[in-house]
Amino acid sequence: MSTSSGSIPLPVTAVTCTEDRAHVERATVVDLDAGTQRLWLGPVSALAVDRTLHAELTAGHPASVLDARIVRSWTPRGPRPTGDDSALRHHVSALEEERAGLEQRRDRLRTRLDLLGVLAADLLREIGEGAGSGEADRARWTRELDRVDAERDAHGERLRTVEARLAAVAAELAEAERARLLAETEPAELVGHIELTVHAPAAGRAELRLSHLVPCALWRPAYRAVLDGDSLTLDTDAVVWQRTGEDWTNVRLTLSTARSATAGEPPRLGTDRLTLTDRSPEERRTVHVDLREEEIADLGPAPETGLPGVDDDGEVRVLRSPAPVSVPADGRAHRVPVSSFTTPARSEYACSPELSPLVTHMVRGDNRSGHALLAGPVDLVRGSGFSGRGTLDFTAPGAPVELAFGSRDDHRVLRRTEESRDTAGITQRTVVTRTVRLHLSRFSSPAEHDDRTVVVRERVPVSEVSAVEVRLRRDACSPVPDAVDADGIVRWDVPLAPGARRTVTLVYEVSASSKVTGL
Repeated sequence: MSTSSGSIPLPVTAVTCTEDRAHVERATVVDLDAGTQRLWLGPVSALAVDRTLHAELTAGHPASVLDARIVRSWTPRGPRPTGDDSALRHHVSALEEERAGLEQRRDRLRTRLDLLGVLAADLLREIGEGAGSGEADRARWTRELDRVDAERDAHGERLRTVEARLAAVAAELAEAERARLLAETEPAELVGHIELTVHAPAAGRAELRLSHLVPCALWRPAYRAVLDGDSLTLDTDAVVWQRTGEDWTNVRLTLSTARSATAGEPPRLGTDRLTLTDRSPEERRTVHVDLREEEIADLGPAPETGLPGVDDDGEVRVLRSPAPVSVPADGRAHRVPVSSFTTPARSEYACSPELSPLVTHMVRGDNRSGHALLAGPVDLVRGSGFSGRGTLDFTAPGAPVELAFGSRDDHRVLRRTEESRDTAGITQRTVVTRTVRLHLSRFSSPAEHDDRTVVVRERVPVSEVSAVEVRLRRDACSPVPDAVDADGIVRWDVPLAPGARRTVTLVYEVSASSKVTGL
């Protein structure tokens, strides 16, 4: 068996990035000799998953792949930089050596100062004992005290100088390390190569395709919405992070929401026992009702089951970058353009006082991207520039896109509720009357003269049992609601002139028979 003399480059040509890993495809052209031979290809990422390695040759050549495996080699870096390292790394090494020398010098000076302190204490004790016994040697005591004080002052000044220099070196070293991390990438100590055993009946050139999975790569959707008058431009980007140990240069990037780690796990089946019991006489006489919240979801014209996204178990979505991209293996976020579309914008100043007292500028448009928009953050841009960041919910193709471009500071909404309860004498029906009053105000500058329509939405309960009835009293509502849908959402289109104030009143009744409890 012959073996290739050198390593054959095996560049990355296509990448499929999923939620927490990536499927890497490689391609190259190899020169094959007749017979069985071993090829050495790479280097490749040492994080490649061995059991996912797959290699094949094109059908134009009768050669076949007998074996393929990943071989990893460990080449640890030395403690000191070599001649091939950059000047920045040499500077960092010099600063580390200087810091180590200063720390040793500081420790010696501190030890010397501690010894001088002990010497001064012994000398003062000797002076006290000699003065007590009548043996006075003033000249020697003065000379010794002056010498100890001078040495302590000198060593203290040296210690302060060393500590100041040590602090400066530590700051400079931290800055140099930060600059090196930003400007350079440490070479991988663990490097992988592909060892490929191939059998060829005749010599020739063949195209080799190889693929494998690799961890430490992920993506998330991100958006940028630009509102320009009556048009809305929405750019869809993919934020990609990868630290696989090798750069992706000019690759075909595919973005998928598939979860390959959980695809092979069947759902667990448990025992669900249903039993029938007779109702008690008390349960036959009464009907217990509860008030619950229901979330209203609109997925557009196409029926969808679930809300798929990168972080859910919905339908798998696949997006592709329109042009080759490059993503370095630095672990930082890189935005990759995916699609962009412009649609007519429908603006609305909406308010739901039960949820928030703010009047929000809502912009709606149709999803013309040709693919589903997954849930993710969106940067909001208007004529004045960047105005904030919001959230885009999952939007099916062709469905309306709804974005909130912030609240209006010149609008105020105050909500007041009243409730009364009454029982009819003959039918013993309980009637609960609820009155909701909304006070809207607009504080405008003198330059504003146009009216502004605020869409106000309130809700009334929706009954699911015949024993409880909900009735909207249109005669008591002021003004009469413009629309009431099947979900109980009541809407008013309230025009507000500059400096105007309006009051909206909603009145509805909830009546229940005497056998209803829990109301």
